[in-house]
Amino acid sequence: MIELKDIHKAFNQGRENEYWALSGIDLTLEGRKVTALRGPSGSGKTTLLTILGCLARPTRGRIRLKEEDVSGLPERFLTGVRRSTFGFVFQQFNLVRGLSALENVMLPAYPLGLPRHELLARAEARLAGLQLGHRREARVEWLSGGEQQRVAIARALINDPEIVIADEPTANLDTALSRQFMGILEALVDEGRTVILTSHDPLVVESTVVDRVVTLRDGRIVDPGNAA
Repeated sequence: MIELKDIHKAFNQGRENEYWALSGIDLTLEGRKVTALRGPSGSGKTTLLTILGCLARPTRGRIRLKEEDVSGLPERFLTGVRRSTFGFVFQQFNLVRGLSALENVMLPAYPLGLPRHELLARAEARLAGLQLGHRREARVEWLSGGEQQRVAIARALINDPEIVIADEPTANLDTALSRQFMGILEALVDEGRTVILTSHDPLVVESTVVDRVVTLRDGRIVDPGNAA
């Protein structure tokens, strides 16, 4: 589903503090699987995740998404690809304080121009599917960490993405909530979605829910994992 060829990513290129976060990444990820990227701090896993999710462009190299080369797409077209293909769950959740759980879930779908009643029904269904229907009107800052994460997942799913991208999704959760999250991942795959995440949490990378673990160090893949 996603193919990376000779991906390099530099920050501050041409300056004294030039830094190459990725160097020569070749990686092919299958659809309808859970892939975890792991590695120490500074290994490049989060940078690689942003490139896989089309949130960042490589300095050089090619990206193919569903057999189409998206490396050189103008930003306005790449925005459309992100909106229709990906759902994002960020480490800090990035929920908007002062808005309700329902309003937060609806936000990514506003650019689609759907009638409000249809958008509302879609958001309510996502929250109900994650056992949060009773908290729909609560401001997100009033929610527990686990509830906030489920709001973030519902928001990521509002546009019915094929691929869910998650950056260190269990970093701020206790063991019980982390296990709950892994159950949610399993359900997403059962729905036919692809999940790509970063983590160094053993509960995640050693889970039977994860199909493949790709290990990075110093901007390179040191273990591509089992691609079966």
